[in-house]
Amino acid sequence: MAYDPTPESLESCGGGHARAPIRGERGGRGRRLGRWLAAAGVVVTLVWPGPSRAGAEPLPGVADLIRSRLADEGGPLSFARAGAELRDPLAVAQFYRQRGFLPAWSAGPQPLPSVDLLVAAIRAAEGEGLVPDHYHLAVVTDLLATARRAPPPDTPSLAALMADLDLVLTDAFLLLGCHYSSGCVNPVTVEAEWYARRGPVDMGAVLEEALAKQRVDEALQRLLPRSPAYQRLRVALERYRALAAGEPWPILPDGPPLRRAGVDAGVVPLRARLAATGGLTTAAGDSDLFDAAVDAAVRRFQARHGLAVDGVVGPTTRRALNVPAAARVRQIEINLERLRWSPDKTAGRVILINIADFRLEVVEHGEPVMAMRVVAGKPYWHTPVFTAPITYLVVNPSWNVPPAITAAEILPAVRRDPGYLARVGLRVLFGWGGNTRVVDPQGVDWRAVHGATSPYRFQQPPGPANPLGRIKFMLPNPFHVYLHDSPARQLFAQPVRAFSHGCIRLEEPLDLALYLLRGSRRWSRETLLAAIATGVEQTLYLREPVDVTLLYLTAWANADGSVQFRDDLYDRDGFLDRALREPPPPTP
Repeated sequence: MAYDPTPESLESCGGGHARAPIRGERGGRGRRLGRWLAAAGVVVTLVWPGPSRAGAEPLPGVADLIRSRLADEGGPLSFARAGAELRDPLAVAQFYRQRGFLPAWSAGPQPLPSVDLLVAAIRAAEGEGLVPDHYHLAVVTDLLATARRAPPPDTPSLAALMADLDLVLTDAFLLLGCHYSSGCVNPVTVEAEWYARRGPVDMGAVLEEALAKQRVDEALQRLLPRSPAYQRLRVALERYRALAAGEPWPILPDGPPLRRAGVDAGVVPLRARLAATGGLTTAAGDSDLFDAAVDAAVRRFQARHGLAVDGVVGPTTRRALNVPAAARVRQIEINLERLRWSPDKTAGRVILINIADFRLEVVEHGEPVMAMRVVAGKPYWHTPVFTAPITYLVVNPSWNVPPAITAAEILPAVRRDPGYLARVGLRVLFGWGGNTRVVDPQGVDWRAVHGATSPYRFQQPPGPANPLGRIKFMLPNPFHVYLHDSPARQLFAQPVRAFSHGCIRLEEPLDLALYLLRGSRRWSRETLLAAIATGVEQTLYLREPVDVTLLYLTAWANADGSVQFRDDLYDRDGFLDRALREPPPPTP
């Protein structure tokens, strides 16, 4: 019998829980868990295969106690003696209803071996950047210790203890499994522009199979992302936790910039700081000389932190060097959560864009085959996080100015300067389709035109000054975000490339186009350049669409083990940090 996955019933999964809005958050937060789980495709199907162990009889009275404790499914279920409260009583109640309220974690008066496997798995959640006590660890260990001591003289007391233990263990498994498979925090409560999701998981089937095979720990591990990116970042977490547990690394005092061949007392703590994370392997000693080895180590550090690689320890590099190890640990934990939200595609071809790193990678079967710098959305004009396939390219595209840019930038500029449109090469259009006509901007009273009600739209024809450049890559999505060329080539030399209105500008658009068109008999570098040279707009459909996934990661680890950190461009880390520290609230 399947658990009906309606929006209300899906609230019982317990993963990606919604939280109360945090002060200062943007709109769209605090939505109900069920609606998000329905959109994410998380399903709970519960089918009872029979008793937990062949031939084992439950302790008398336990099933009746489980039934009575779950009688009020609409409210929180608390255990006054143990101090526990079920996080997801609806899912727990549905689970036990399907098995006739028989216990799942005990046979007779003793817990099953699966209990110890689950306890170990809950402890291991710390290695994923999560808090084991959010999954009833303290309560479970207390109940388990009591159950394994000499049984109480009266069977009713033992039955009540075993019923409590069973309920808490089931709640812990469902909650941890949902958090592993889809994240601990509902993205829309802290990052309203995050729309990328991992695939659906049938948590009920996972639990039943795990109990039948007594492999609950392995079942939970299989729910975690399998991508190399997640695995490498877990290793980085262990490494940085060890650093944070040791001696604090030196703090560089304020002072003038430090550079090669300089002699300064600040070089001594600089050497020690670089050595702390393995960036300087030569003997440091107490030398205050900024020599070639220090210069090389500083450049490596700057590259790992997305800074201008100039070898100079100025204010920005000094600030990055002085971030404590504990703060880097938390940054890694935050980004592990983002990877639990994200699509976990390791097969086939995919284009990955890390907004916070301003970088695109083309990945085939988990291996990068192409990379380039990109320009992303401004801090006040964010690029959203989502997944969509590129289906076609446009050579020599026209730029149809989006309504938001028209209202915020174009109309105010026209009102200030009547010659603005001619200077930037924009033409005014009225109407649509076959009724479209070009309008003389001099005949329009622009003071009476407002963005929300304007009958006019603006378009820039193909050409060298067109903001889209010579190639546009279309990935249909509700955000009107696409990838494109750009005439502003100088922006790609900047370390922080947040200059767009949300779309992604590419450093090497021709290379990406040729990659996507590979296998075509018609299109080669020469024929594509010839098409661009005509200046005529032309649409090229792909034989096989390729998924693009936009992400926002401020920490990750490369294949060589180097750990990368980036500034929090959109001020998202703080919201997620606070949300992860809160215990999951009970499902309403």
